[in-house]
Amino acid sequence: MKISTRGRYAFRLMLNLASKYKDNEYISLTEISNEEGISLKYLEKIISLFKKKDYFITSRGVDGGYKLAYPPSEYKIGDILRTAEGDMAPVSCLHDDFKCPIKDKCNRLSLYKDLDEVINNFLDSKTLEDYMEKR
Repeated sequence: MKISTRGRYAFRLMLNLASKYKDNEYISLTEISNEEGISLKYLEKIISLFKKKDYFITSRGVDGGYKLAYPPSEYKIGDILRTAEGDMAPVSCLHDDFKCPIKDKCNRLSLYKDLDEVINNFLDSKTLEDYMEKR
């Protein structure tokens, strides 16, 4: 499993919003772009993935922008990374649509399934709140 730039930037975006959660103000993508050193175009692509998940409250206009819809403790890192990256499986043979001629007799598949479970359990045990102070 390798987390791509999109996943890393999505995590940074969410941490940025989490750090301002108590202020209860809308934060523009331009402000986040400047603070995080991430291009505005890239942030727009990432934010579009998250809009479908109801992670944000948005507002238009001069004072508009984004803020978290829920407290940082309710956002699992696993959910954030899966939203940005898709499936976090360590090997493609764990995907349902992967056609493997030896899948039924593969003696390695159980290792890959166990690894996938460990990765997902770890990522789902961590929240944005866990990493706010480490920022």
